[in-house]
Amino acid sequence: MQKRIAIATVGTQGDVQPYLALAVALKEAGYSVVLGTNADFEDLITSYGIDFFNLGSNIQSFLQQSRFEEAMSQNMLANVGALLRDGQKIVETAGRQAWKMAQGADAIILNMNTSFGIDIAEALDIPAIMTALQPLNMTRDFPICAYEWPDLGPAFNQLSYLSMSIQQAYYDFPRNRLRKELMGLKPRKKGGFFKDNNGNNLPTLYAFSTLVSPRPRDWPKTALVTGYWQLEDNSGWTPSERFKDFLSAGSKPIYIGFGSMPFGAERNTEILKQAVAKWGGRAVVARGWGGINPDHLPDTIYAIAKAPHDKLFEHVAGVVHHGGAGTTAAGLYAGKPTFIVPQTFDQPYWGRRIRELGCGPSPVRLRNLTPEILAEALFDLSTRQKFTENAGVMAESLKAENGPARAIKHIERILANYKARKSSVPDRKVSGATLVPAIGKKRAGTV
Repeated sequence: MQKRIAIATVGTQGDVQPYLALAVALKEAGYSVVLGTNADFEDLITSYGIDFFNLGSNIQSFLQQSRFEEAMSQNMLANVGALLRDGQKIVETAGRQAWKMAQGADAIILNMNTSFGIDIAEALDIPAIMTALQPLNMTRDFPICAYEWPDLGPAFNQLSYLSMSIQQAYYDFPRNRLRKELMGLKPRKKGGFFKDNNGNNLPTLYAFSTLVSPRPRDWPKTALVTGYWQLEDNSGWTPSERFKDFLSAGSKPIYIGFGSMPFGAERNTEILKQAVAKWGGRAVVARGWGGINPDHLPDTIYAIAKAPHDKLFEHVAGVVHHGGAGTTAAGLYAGKPTFIVPQTFDQPYWGRRIRELGCGPSPVRLRNLTPEILAEALFDLSTRQKFTENAGVMAESLKAENGPARAIKHIERILANYKARKSSVPDRKVSGATLVPAIGKKRAGTV
């Protein structure tokens, strides 16, 4: 009987696109797949023929609220309380929806943002497969990449991972409520993002390449690095006639974009215009949801509303971006020298990896960026041949990997080795219907 895999993720495009790539590969391998995420990406997901399940949030609206911009650019402490409350509402709503989505699934794939999937798997007695796009298991090799900890040696590096317990507590409040109200479970006793309620390590699939971020030797055997999950564009995008005219009118441009965080647009745009003028070259900028105002740009800067990175990067000489895991991978796959201007979370880590791989200059935080710094980076990307050569070598190596295929092999092994903890699961009420999942066979569901 065909097995059904439920995938739960919420966030910006970089938090969704890799899971869509995995969903496509799973479907091609003969699995039934449902991908649950925020409403922003329904059209994208269904365009690939994947079942979409709305987890009840609109991240674009959340990011565009004024207090989010104030927190990121001015005063985090004054706004963090309200943002945490709003974020917990998003998590709780997503958890309630994911509970419905997972009925009838044989496994659930999740990440830190959807860690309630651990509880859902416990209640339904199915495997929970944790995933991450950045290295998050504890290691002595480097400090946690989610926060700005300095590398002060192995002991301190290991200690830095305790900071995740604060983030875990943020997610635990809605999770414990859902465990009681929806799943009939007791509050969590042990665990974490990478452990179940009994303290056992969860199988964790890391969707990046060891060529870019080597696997630490002190990671548990359950931490598996598969390679990137790259989504092939299906939109048929090609440059417009206007864009073609721009490309043919001068030197090859450099791509500049600041991702899905929609704040600081006026400041970012002024820095952009001054830097390109000082450098003397040409640029392509993409707004997306992000912090660039495309109005009143000079002829040397072309603003593009939306384009898939794998296609767009074919037409540029280098890339400047925020350093999200997905965009970093896209630049490396395209063989483009890269300058990363990080804002938050794992972005500084990928900026350091780009520098250490010799594929671009040292990263500079967006809040510290000046026209002079950006102009110098643009000059380096366009003239330092070693950056281009190293990026080209990396691209050839990455293209030889198949991350989704490797991930599916691990998923199949996890499914084959999973031992049910009980012979039956109590009746659950989901959206007014009684569901009685049966271990070892297809379960009744609402999806």
